[in-house]
Amino acid sequence: MAQFQEVSKQSSLHPKPAGLVLQYGTAGFRTNAKHLDHIMFRMGLLATLRSKKTKATIGVMVTASHNPEEDNGVKLVDPMGEMVTPAWEGYATQLANAEQEDLLTALKDVIEKEAINMSQEANVFVGKDTRSSSASLSQAVLDGVSALGGHSKDYGLLTTPQLHYMVCCQNTQGKYGEATVDGYYNKLCQAFIQLTKSVSNRTDDQKHLYVDGANGIGALKVHEMERHVKRELQISLFNDGTKGKLNYECGADFVKVQQEPPTGIETNAGERCCSFDGDADRIVFYYTDPEGQFHLLDGDKIATLISTFLKETLTQAGLDLKIAVVQTAYANGSSTHYLEDTMKVIVRCTKTGVKHLHHAAQEFDIGVYFEANGHGTVLFSKEAEEKIQQLAKNPNTDDQRKRAALLLQNTINVINQTVGDAISDMLLIEAILAIKGMTIQQWDAIYTDLPNRQLKVKVADRRVIDTTDAERRAVSPAGLQETIDSLVKKYRLARSFVRPSGTEDVVRVYAEAETQESTDTLAHEVSLAVYRLAGGVGDEPKPLHEKH
Repeated sequence: MAQFQEVSKQSSLHPKPAGLVLQYGTAGFRTNAKHLDHIMFRMGLLATLRSKKTKATIGVMVTASHNPEEDNGVKLVDPMGEMVTPAWEGYATQLANAEQEDLLTALKDVIEKEAINMSQEANVFVGKDTRSSSASLSQAVLDGVSALGGHSKDYGLLTTPQLHYMVCCQNTQGKYGEATVDGYYNKLCQAFIQLTKSVSNRTDDQKHLYVDGANGIGALKVHEMERHVKRELQISLFNDGTKGKLNYECGADFVKVQQEPPTGIETNAGERCCSFDGDADRIVFYYTDPEGQFHLLDGDKIATLISTFLKETLTQAGLDLKIAVVQTAYANGSSTHYLEDTMKVIVRCTKTGVKHLHHAAQEFDIGVYFEANGHGTVLFSKEAEEKIQQLAKNPNTDDQRKRAALLLQNTINVINQTVGDAISDMLLIEAILAIKGMTIQQWDAIYTDLPNRQLKVKVADRRVIDTTDAERRAVSPAGLQETIDSLVKKYRLARSFVRPSGTEDVVRVYAEAETQESTDTLAHEVSLAVYRLAGGVGDEPKPLHEKH
């Protein structure tokens, strides 16, 4: 077949270093950019096959998100803007690791297994972040698409969520929105303006937000978006990529892990700030109080604010829709208690990883999901959207219910339901704070986080740890869970769990309790138990000695 000859010819221009093995993980492939050229070409091939198989447009995003600047990576996006299915993650790994001379065999294997009709048209959308390596790597993707005779559209610089959005717009024939960058800004920003225009006398201070763009693509796109929100949101943009290094001492991941503001941002006490990550699919908020104390409002606080607002608005609209918050075991215990006991919202816990949360959120009329790291969104079922629209349109709806229905309608439009989206989440949170007339301090005070601690224990083989109950309980090795249970009983409001890392031979330990001192002691005791029962290597874990 002429197609395969073309693949052979092109593939020799993107050769695979012999013996290099990479795994398609939760975030796709990610490693030092210089090892990725062949991977990108092959993901272009795979995306073309996926498009033929689904008879739909597929997305390929070139980014390494919050990784250092010298890294890069690639993710595939399925037809509704969701992450690619697990079976195809397997094919991605298979294609990526096939030695140069075995590439055609591996390719034909996928075509056969999936019974792909090679004469079917294929469409692939490609986007890239601001890394210096992204230009040549995204070109390698485009080469892969054309080698198999697929059509491609190169969007150039996009945030990851924007690419997910474009793919969903394209495959819904524009029902979800217009598949252009302007279409994206118009949809989100018009909804934001509608949400905030009902709020009278907002001062300039209340409209002001400091944004840390992580010196990445998010900074560029916030800058483009500013004119669409007019005067309704006044943004001071820091770490905009003009002088700093991508993700270096800035960005959502840095702020969350270090529990301190990013470098390069000058603020006064009490001012509202947020940080994006490198590809703008995560966001965290924070402020510093008059005593100089740093306060982080992470994914748990965000999920709580959003679900509280939605629940109150549904009540005002008189709509009986089932709303749930989906969390992982890493969610702070205080947020779970507040949602279940005070807000009476259903809370569902899943394994770590966005795809697990997304999947669980789809089981409800409205599913709010956020990982503690700030990646999350809200999903509305078709039925929920229809009920809200009918109520908004119905001429007999009374004023209060109509106002609530319109709020819900605009809320749906400001949200990017395909994936966590820092720009969309930022607009949603700003709108909710405005509507509720809340300061960031009042939002922070909804509940107080329990002190927590995360540690890592090096082990010879992480596979000795097996978990159940959404990673909250260890099934093996024998005796480990009983030991954790007895340690947890010694402290008030305590819980602890362990799970194998997805990427390296370490076991991750999480603990929380009433005080930081108890938390640190518990985390250390559980680490020792892991070290002794799960084949720890190196020195045994040392106590934390109050090092804060």
